[in-house]
Amino acid sequence: MLKFVLLCALAVASRAEIPEEEDVLVLKKSNFDEALQAHPNLMVEFYAPWCGHCKALAPEYAKAAGMLKADSSDIRLAKVDATEETELAQEFGVRGYPTIKFFKGGEKQSPKEYSAGRQADDIVSWLKKRTGPPASMLTELTQAESLIADSEVTVIGFFKNVESDGAKAFLKAAEAVDDIPFGITSEDAIFSKFEVSKDGVVLFKKFDEGQNTFDGEVSKENLLSFIKANQLPLVIEFTEQTAPKIFGGDIKSHILMFVPKADSDFQDKLGQFKKAAEGFKGKILFIYIDSDLDDNQRILEFFGLKKDECPAIRLITLEDEMTKYKPDTEEITAENIISFCTRFIEGKLKVLVFCQIPYDAPWCGHCKQLAPIWDKLGEKYKDSDSIIVAKMDSTANEVEAVKVHSFPTLKFFPAGDDRKVIDYNGERTLEGFTKFLESGGTDGGAPAGEEDEDDDLADLDDQQEDDDESDGEGHDEL
Repeated sequence: MLKFVLLCALAVASRAEIPEEEDVLVLKKSNFDEALQAHPNLMVEFYAPWCGHCKALAPEYAKAAGMLKADSSDIRLAKVDATEETELAQEFGVRGYPTIKFFKGGEKQSPKEYSAGRQADDIVSWLKKRTGPPASMLTELTQAESLIADSEVTVIGFFKNVESDGAKAFLKAAEAVDDIPFGITSEDAIFSKFEVSKDGVVLFKKFDEGQNTFDGEVSKENLLSFIKANQLPLVIEFTEQTAPKIFGGDIKSHILMFVPKADSDFQDKLGQFKKAAEGFKGKILFIYIDSDLDDNQRILEFFGLKKDECPAIRLITLEDEMTKYKPDTEEITAENIISFCTRFIEGKLKVLVFCQIPYDAPWCGHCKQLAPIWDKLGEKYKDSDSIIVAKMDSTANEVEAVKVHSFPTLKFFPAGDDRKVIDYNGERTLEGFTKFLESGGTDGGAPAGEEDEDDDLADLDDQQEDDDESDGEGHDEL
């Protein structure tokens, strides 16, 4: 009996040894499985100490951990230094920072990737959606008011019969949206408070017009389109916090206004921008970027802009191809922006391609991580008469035939007249690259356009490690 008690005490003590920092569990390979056993619903951030995005996330991540702990939730937040715990990082396919994964029910296999907003409320809302019902059942007016008050955006379904076809379609839509809380009600008092007289759906938000009422046939697809069109502000500022919402949304055509917020005419230009945005809701996302901020200079470079060239307008698509467009006129007026966007939608704009002398970008985190491996690969094949290893800074150079989706992008150009470009999506190690090249691009490759887009598109500041075209002399190039 005494032995049994001692064993139990040791087990409890072992669990208690998992260290915490600001309510966030600190995990290593040695205690990862133990943490997952103790906390079956576990969100884990894989980070790098030098990563700017990780540093910006840290206070919000800790705040979310504290919110869940204070709420006596069974969900815990944890973090792993992926630069130290390389085996864990490799096991879970970590290729960029931060990478955040959610392990549900103690299952270690196939965790869910987190790609929603990076503020505490976004994280908590996403986790509650993942572990609870798709929509909260609202039986009291105070519940509805609290749901709306606690989030930037909330969607409530008003259905007299919560078992109706419309209510079922609403719940299916709720299941498909990770980062917005949903509620459903049949209570007359709640209908009356929000002046809803019949079955319907209302999106409540703390910006622009305050709320939007769905008008149409209630179906999952129609509701998702309605939410997509109304969940973001008509015009949104690009920041560390808004980047995941901007790049993780369904609207892949973005018009950007680079403008110094300190300028005396900033509000006037923003007003012109907002006026133009009204006609393209749900089609083009309107974003403004403070061109005076040091953190944004990397984005200016990506678009071939300098600070003294702002204010300026650019448009980018993140569909199958990443393409950029520049307006014919530099004058920022609602009329000019509307004309520019209309011509884009009609397919009448010419793609922007710029080229300068290549240079290295010392601020690129992912590329700095890859650089020593890439140099070793170049050294390995420096005397080869059939393989050339090259790189190109695509923040300063573009090749119209080569489309960039994330950073760094690695492409292989086989020799031969009928060659087809192959995207590399294997392990970013010397051994992985070598196997790929020695196999002629089959081990770790995929036809161009089918690459794995693991890197966060929000990292526009990461330099593109692209590849120069073959010189036609029968060389393979990576």
